[in-house]
Amino acid sequence: MMVDLVRDSSGLEKVILTEPRGSSAQVLLYGGQVISWKNERGEELLFLSNKALFKPPKAIRGGIPICFPQFGSFGSLEQHGFARNRLWAIDTCPSPLPAANNTSTIDLILIPTEEDLKIWSRSFELRLRVSLGPGKLTLIPRVRNIDNKPFSFTFALHTYLSVSDISEVRVEGLETLDYFDNLLQKERFTEQADAITFDDEVDRVYLSTPTKIAVIDHEKKRTFELRKEGLPDAVVWNPWDKKAKAIPDFGDEEYKQMVCIEAAAIEHPIMIRPREEWKGRQELSTVSSSYFSGQLDPLRVLHG
Repeated sequence: MMVDLVRDSSGLEKVILTEPRGSSAQVLLYGGQVISWKNERGEELLFLSNKALFKPPKAIRGGIPICFPQFGSFGSLEQHGFARNRLWAIDTCPSPLPAANNTSTIDLILIPTEEDLKIWSRSFELRLRVSLGPGKLTLIPRVRNIDNKPFSFTFALHTYLSVSDISEVRVEGLETLDYFDNLLQKERFTEQADAITFDDEVDRVYLSTPTKIAVIDHEKKRTFELRKEGLPDAVVWNPWDKKAKAIPDFGDEEYKQMVCIEAAAIEHPIMIRPREEWKGRQELSTVSSSYFSGQLDPLRVLHG
């Protein structure tokens, strides 16, 4: 297992993780953001916009941005908080997490600056472990309260998945659940469809979701499996054509090649007392899907 620290063409430092079967991942210290995850065949599994700006303090469009201490506009801070546009460091402290066997792993840490404390006056340590294993990418975020009073926050791993054609994508595992519709002033609805499909803009926060969600890409005959812990909600987002044209760091047609499925804690903010620590987990993997009676069968993913 290999871990390399390099500087990319934009001047930003990034960690490159590789494993013997040939898969790889890239993690920027800026934002603590995974910007690439390739399988053993070199196929990119995460979406990164061709118009993404690698110029701090701009957030980077794609990969897996970290939304902390606020998701979206669910609070008084800037959209999605500030962790995604701060410079993180490699964490050299011994980790209490179990040793990540058979994986290539990096531990990062973000500590607030004086300017951050003016924006959000809570002292914290935000840590992130990124582990690459055969066919699997795992992120483990941890937030420690080093303040002298409790604080609460919302959180999301804003995962952009690469798909062949958004109109051929189904998301399963969220049926019958309640969700906030961000396109309708966060009004609450109940999902009526047997799967989420896309023919227009979607921006929803699904509540009290299962630990496993399947994202089925019919054209590539590939199913993404997302497993999560400590992150009870799930965000589903695709901007569709009109909003894509209005986003300056997003290509007009790129909405067809991406979908955001995000493990999150939004409806009920996480509260931690002094010296306490919260931990979440998101594990991404892929399985090949095969057609049966004209449909992909993800049941072995959801219930396996």
